[in-house]
Amino acid sequence: MSIAILAAIAYYILGMGWGAAVLLGAILSPTDPVLASEVQLAHIEDKDELRFALTSEGGLNDSLAFPFVYLGIYAFNDANWNNWFTKWVGIDLIWAIAAGIIMGIVVAKAVVWLDYALQKRRPADDLMEDFVAIGIILLTYSVTELVNGYGFLAVFVAGLVVQRSYHCQPDKRLAQLEFTEQIEKLLEVTAIVILGTMLLIEPMLKYAGQSLLVAGLLFLVVRPLGVWLSMLGGNLPRRTRNLMGWFGIRGLGSIYYLTYALGKGISGNTAEQIAWITYTVVVLSIIVHGISASPLMSWYEKLKNKSNYQNSI
Repeated sequence: MSIAILAAIAYYILGMGWGAAVLLGAILSPTDPVLASEVQLAHIEDKDELRFALTSEGGLNDSLAFPFVYLGIYAFNDANWNNWFTKWVGIDLIWAIAAGIIMGIVVAKAVVWLDYALQKRRPADDLMEDFVAIGIILLTYSVTELVNGYGFLAVFVAGLVVQRSYHCQPDKRLAQLEFTEQIEKLLEVTAIVILGTMLLIEPMLKYAGQSLLVAGLLFLVVRPLGVWLSMLGGNLPRRTRNLMGWFGIRGLGSIYYLTYALGKGISGNTAEQIAWITYTVVVLSIIVHGISASPLMSWYEKLKNKSNYQNSI
């Protein structure tokens, strides 16, 4: 939904071609699974619906936006859709998603089986658990990419498989979770610092009007509208849906897709326009959502605790 609405905004308001418009929509659609840690699951047994929704979305949408990045790249390079549309559907949409799901299951189950086999001979310590966690991530991603699948999707699926495989060993799951979270945050801080060194005043000012328009519509209209439409028929409280609509923080997923597109031949004024809109939207999202996360979540927790107390009475 975000991709479609953002693409329409880019085409009809910013005057981009459909290829560039779809590409911008795909780049800006995924939320960041690490920067949003303030509003994601606090621990492995957390049952909160808001945190669960934002965590699962953050893990999935980095990969599920990828087909539309390819769609935008193809349309940008060749306006005749008949030349490549069938290939896109067969390979980049169906095969890559299916391969990501299957490889995530197969690799994770293989590593878990090997882990159990080795622990029969020698119990694993915390350090070994750390290596198992990072090994599953790297092995799943690399093997999936070798078969032209979506590595991000495979890693997400692998995480679900591992979590279910170790359901009787909560200490083991917690040790792996804590280590991967530390690695994520370290890499995230490094990447954000690098992003900061790339920012230039002149191009940011050049595209400031377009960037502010896209950011404002994305934060205040596109994201809330997408959440509202996707939650039709659901029974979540209004405050939960409202916070889901607000907490659509953009981050490294957008930067990754942007650099990938630039590496695939997207160039010229359109590439510059897409790049600086993306950079500015990410920076604004980090500032606006970062400042609002703690007070809004504190308010949410107070309301939830009050509601639970009243229900218990």
